[in-house]
This record gives sequence, structure tokens and C-alpha cells, in this order.
Amino acid sequence: MGRTYDIRTYGCQMNVHDSERLAGLLEEAGYVRAPAGSGDDVDLVVFNTCAVRENADNRLYGNLGHLLPAKQRRAGMQIAVGGCLAQKDRHRILERAPWVDAVFGTHNLAVLPALLERARHNGEAQVEIAEALQNFPSDLPSRRESPYSAWVSVSVGCDNTCTFCIVPTLRGTETDRRPGDVLAEIRALVDAGVVEVTLLGQNVNSYGRSFGDRFAFGKLLRACGEINGLERVRFTSPHPRDFTDDVIAAMAETPNVMPQLHMPLQSGSDAMLRAMRRSYRQERYLGIVDAVRAVMPEAAITTDIIVGFPGETEDDFAQTLQVVRAARFAGAYTFQYSKRPGTPAATMADQVPKAIVQQRYERLIALQDEISWDGAKALVGHEVEVLVSTGEGRKDQATGRVSGRARDGRLVHVATGGANVASGDVVTSSITYGAPHHLVADAGITSHRRWRGADAGTHPASKPLLTIGPRPA
Repeated sequence: MGRTYDIRTYGCQMNVHDSERLAGLLEEAGYVRAPAGSGDDVDLVVFNTCAVRENADNRLYGNLGHLLPAKQRRAGMQIAVGGCLAQKDRHRILERAPWVDAVFGTHNLAVLPALLERARHNGEAQVEIAEALQNFPSDLPSRRESPYSAWVSVSVGCDNTCTFCIVPTLRGTETDRRPGDVLAEIRALVDAGVVEVTLLGQNVNSYGRSFGDRFAFGKLLRACGEINGLERVRFTSPHPRDFTDDVIAAMAETPNVMPQLHMPLQSGSDAMLRAMRRSYRQERYLGIVDAVRAVMPEAAITTDIIVGFPGETEDDFAQTLQVVRAARFAGAYTFQYSKRPGTPAATMADQVPKAIVQQRYERLIALQDEISWDGAKALVGHEVEVLVSTGEGRKDQATGRVSGRARDGRLVHVATGGANVASGDVVTSSITYGAPHHLVADAGITSHRRWRGADAGTHPASKPLLTIGPRPA
């Protein structure tokens, strides 16, 4: 049996996608995923880090400190740190946690097995941080978490200069994959049993910039509609600045593109948007919302909002509440602003006192929960189609329900009535209760379609590796 590994992932969907690639690389090198419940009793722990979340560094170093006794106790155990915080902190990680064996960045995932081997051979830590992308993540083998749903990266990096964000510094400028490569990966995934893909990019609406086609993303969505067996297509995240009418039309006219849109707002105040270097204004944002709803009235629109950005006044915050009321978001990821070292906003004057930020945050949460609940209650009696994922619900076994996502992305708990329903299956039922953050469908299953890969041995435990494109050098 090979050396066991455990990957611990923090941050965004791009990090989750990268972790699947890291797992594929390790398994190709002979490592074996540690059994569930192994805790720290493994041969290798990999931290795939985030530098965007608040206190990301404290969390990492706290976890590294927790692992030190296990490493001292277990001969040959190794620890690796990668991701955005590794790209940012580099050699500082070894200064604070000298028991780490390997440090690698966002641009060179493929080096991890070699770094670990060198660290064992040389008896000392290895650090390798690349300044530019060496392998597009999708060129690397993947050990996917789900056999029926997959992430597909269309681009990496970002060309925007938002004053609160450090991502462009850590992920680099935008690099787009060719449409043929993206579609080839999707077709291979569908052949392996996948029925749902989520297209990933820091700014999917600017996809095509690298090869000179500003309408490339809408074309890509339409091309996804021509792939037999691909039932659901989602994407994240679009930027309002680059949102074009052809993308809205492609969403509405391509049956397997889901009626779901996650479009970050960040603030409803034009003054704050200028300070954030968000190159759109309130009117532009609401215009996109109206245009989407005009052709997809059933679309669930969600967003990101920052409360307490430097200089935010009570009037600025009132403008955000006004946009929230007008947009009627299905849900919102809300964040209290906190300084991110290395960003322009961290040194701005007029930092808002913590108590005021907290009070505004609570008001925003209360308003959004009210709107989300109203939207959910309006769906009672409506029939929904749910792609089941048993990992979505924590109490399913006790309640006799399964959980999954409706076509619009809402979380739904569905009563099975004793039917044998498994992950990857698609069930239809009617909503009987709506809450701010989930729906309940206890009316009974009216249709049940088994996942087409259920009998094909395509679970990642049996077919873990999928490689698209050139092999890494």
C-alpha cells in the first residue's frame, strides 16, 4: 500500500478544483487517499490555502502547530503547503513553521510530488514558487470528489484591480483556455458519467480576452448545449462590467444552462464602487438583473456584498440596502470588510469602526433573510427537479429525506417515502415549505431518474484519474 495523503482545502471553488488536481497528481505518483476518520494519522498532509478570507494566515499556522506533535510522533510524515497564502508568504512559512517539508504556489501545482521526493531524499524542506503559470490546472490528472458533478476551469487569473482583492497578485493575469480544450474536457467528463459541470473563472465574462473574442463565453455556453448527456451547466463568477446581452440570450436559449446567476455586487453605492475600483455602477448592475429576469423570470440570482469598506457612510450603506430590495436576491454571501495586507484598501483612510460594521452587517443579514424567505415561501406548491447529493444534507438519515440542488441552485430536502434514492439521481417533487436558506419537498416523489453512471463503475474510487491535454513535463 502506498503512502497515505489528506488534502485540507480552504477558500473558493478554484481551490477546490486545484485540490482535485493535487489529489490526481499524488495518486498518479503512488499515494493513496487516507481512509475517513484517519485524523492526523497519515503520511502526508497538504494544506491548499486561501489568502482572501479573514485570518487565513492565523488559521494555517494554528493548524500547522496542531500537526507538529503528530509529525514528531510519526516517522516519515510530511507536510506540504500550497495555494494562495503559500504564493504570498513563500519562505515566511518555513520561518514560522520549520517542520513543513514542501511549499509550492498557485502556478506550479505539478511540482508537488517531486518536491516531496526531494525533501525526503535531501532531508530538508523544499520551496518552489513560480511567478507565471506553468501548467493549466486542467492539463493535470484529477481525482474528482463527485462522479456526476465536476468543476471545469475556463480561465485562471484576473485582470481587474479591485482595491480590496489580492487575487490578481497571487493568481496572475487572466489566461484563457481555448474553447476546444474546454469542450474536450467536458465531453470526456460526460463520457465518464458526469451530468453537471460548473465553469470556473475569476471573471468568466471576460473569457476570450486572451484570444481576441469578446463573445466567446456566450458561444461556449451554447456549445455546451450541444453535448449529449450534459444535463446541467452552471458558471461562476461573472463580473458586471463585462456582462453582455449575448450571454443572457445564451443562458435563456440553451436548455441545459441553469436559471441561476451568482453576480457579485460588493456595494450598492456608486461612491464605494469607485473606491473599490469596480467598473460599474448601481444602475448598470440593476439593469443586468432586470435583463436576466425579463427572459428568465424563474432565475435565482445571488451575490457577494462587502459591509464597512473604508469610507462607507450611512448613506452609502443605505444605497446597498436599496439595491438588495430592488434586486430581490435569492441569497447573498455577506462579508464584513477586513484589511488584507498587500491591497490598496488596507491603507485607505476612514476605516469604519468595527462596532458600526457589525451593526450594518446585522441589518443587511436581517433584510436579506427576509427577502430570501419571501422568495422561498413563494415556491411552495411548485414542482422542482433536484439533482441529489447526499453530502448536501446533514440530517437526511434522521428525517428520511435526501438533499440536492434544484435547477436554480437552491438547496432542497426531499422526502423519499422509503424509495432508494442515491447521489446523482434526479428526482421531482413539490415544495411544501420554504426557509431562507433551503426548501423542503415532502409531497412525495413524482419522478425518479437514476444517475446513468450508477452501474458503470465510474465512481471516483474506481476511476479516479482523468487527464485532458498535455502531460506535465
